[in-house]
Amino acid sequence: MRRRVRLLPRLTGTGQLPSRGPTTEGDGGALSPASHATRTPDAAAIVMGGTGEVTTYAQLEDRSIRLARALRERGLAVGDSIAILLPNERAYLEVAWAAQRSGLHYTAVNRHLTTAEVQYVLDDCGATALVTGEALADVVEGLDLDRVPVRIATTGPLQGFEAYDDVLAATAPGPLEDEQEGREMLYSSGTTGRPKGVRKPRPGTPLGDPTAAPVQITMGIAAMGVGADSVYLCPAPLYHSAPLVFSQSMHRLGAAVVVMERFDPEDCLALIERHRVTHAQFVPTMFVRLLRLPPEVRDRYDVSSLRHVSHAAAPCPVPVKRQMLDWWGPIIHEYYAGTEDIGSTAIGPEEWLAHPGSVGRPREACHIVGPDGEEVPTGETGVVYFAGGRPFEYHGDPEKTASIANERGWRTLGDIGRLDDDGFLYLTDRQAHMIISGGVNIYPQEAENVLAAHPAVLDVAVIGVPDPDRGEVVKAVVQLADPSAAGPEVEGELLAHCRAELADYKCPRSVDLVDELPRDPNGKLYKRRLRARYWEGHDSLIG
Repeated sequence: MRRRVRLLPRLTGTGQLPSRGPTTEGDGGALSPASHATRTPDAAAIVMGGTGEVTTYAQLEDRSIRLARALRERGLAVGDSIAILLPNERAYLEVAWAAQRSGLHYTAVNRHLTTAEVQYVLDDCGATALVTGEALADVVEGLDLDRVPVRIATTGPLQGFEAYDDVLAATAPGPLEDEQEGREMLYSSGTTGRPKGVRKPRPGTPLGDPTAAPVQITMGIAAMGVGADSVYLCPAPLYHSAPLVFSQSMHRLGAAVVVMERFDPEDCLALIERHRVTHAQFVPTMFVRLLRLPPEVRDRYDVSSLRHVSHAAAPCPVPVKRQMLDWWGPIIHEYYAGTEDIGSTAIGPEEWLAHPGSVGRPREACHIVGPDGEEVPTGETGVVYFAGGRPFEYHGDPEKTASIANERGWRTLGDIGRLDDDGFLYLTDRQAHMIISGGVNIYPQEAENVLAAHPAVLDVAVIGVPDPDRGEVVKAVVQLADPSAAGPEVEGELLAHCRAELADYKCPRSVDLVDELPRDPNGKLYKRRLRARYWEGHDSLIG
């Protein structure tokens, strides 16, 4: 029996989420939740998809201010860092807004990381506060939190943590005296396998100031037709950049944000129908799962309220995109960007139909650069560089920060692509052989390092191989030190060894044992050649 969404009554008896009215210019802090808490206090800011739990704009404002004041009282000042380690739950965006309005750097930590991986992020970002909950108790109990004096648990109890609701209740309401824009500091894995914090300058401006980068991003999202009457569906984990930034931008614009605790394709359709969702953002693997629902199930739900759907995070196979356009109509838009925010592209449905497979026209000057450092002719492939974008640094790693720029100051995310005659960008490969599984970036070096340390392993390569559901999944190709030991037992041992050291999503789903890996005389691995064995004939996720 399929799991059903618990659909609670809406906030009004009209069968609609409460009307908000248009956002007006000239309100103090107009591009922040504060103005909506004043004009439409009972409007829904957050709706939890599974439980129907609602946080109004008045509650979001009150609770985020109380937490911001509590953090100040516990010693956090403008420019300090806080870490959020939570599943998708009601408090997540309240905590993010408390950090945003109090000038903090806030790090949303992947909840699937192991204790050691979380420890690294906490130590690296310098967090002096951690907000987590009992769902992560097994991970949290093993952390060394001596340098994290402020510890708050949204659910619990957790030993050594203050209860979130108690903290809010004990803190006086009222405006924060030194309120100003903060900034997210999220972690993006590098080719060395160690995640790197993408640290962007704090605006140092009052909340909602139009010169602040988060507000400028919001203005771009507003151009998608988002306003105070919009309902946005967030089906992805809030620890990822796009779901977090989009959800907060929706709050600046007064929209309701419907948060799915976990993605389920039929539940997704039910929520779109139930809440008359107007805007949503997906990754291609979610499209695949939606398309795999039986036609009679898909036809059961009314999705006609959708006005603008975005997708990103991974290339979308052309057949998948065509089927989604056939189903939902010409409302599906695509963009390409990175957490580093150094450049982006965008493409609408009509443009995509004329340029299938493209990720769009660059918004900044885009250059395709060959191995010699020079631009290649139109239509030829090379490394994708952007000129422009916003400033950032890889926290504590000036060499890595410098490594993504060339002598002209152009910067790259390490992707390979080409531009066509009309200026549309097509991504053809990933320079560092990054694996994108279900929209999640996975760098194989981490798993390779773990497996290489196993005494049974002589040589190892970790690659992405085709998967009809997630686009690609992680596979280890291993040369054993003792070939006679080959068999299911050693394969299982290697998988267990990896899972003991790394988050599950980073680990191989299978192991192939080979006589020898393809390397040149200098020891360089021909990983592209290895991948080609598995990818030949695979150009579609949907049969």
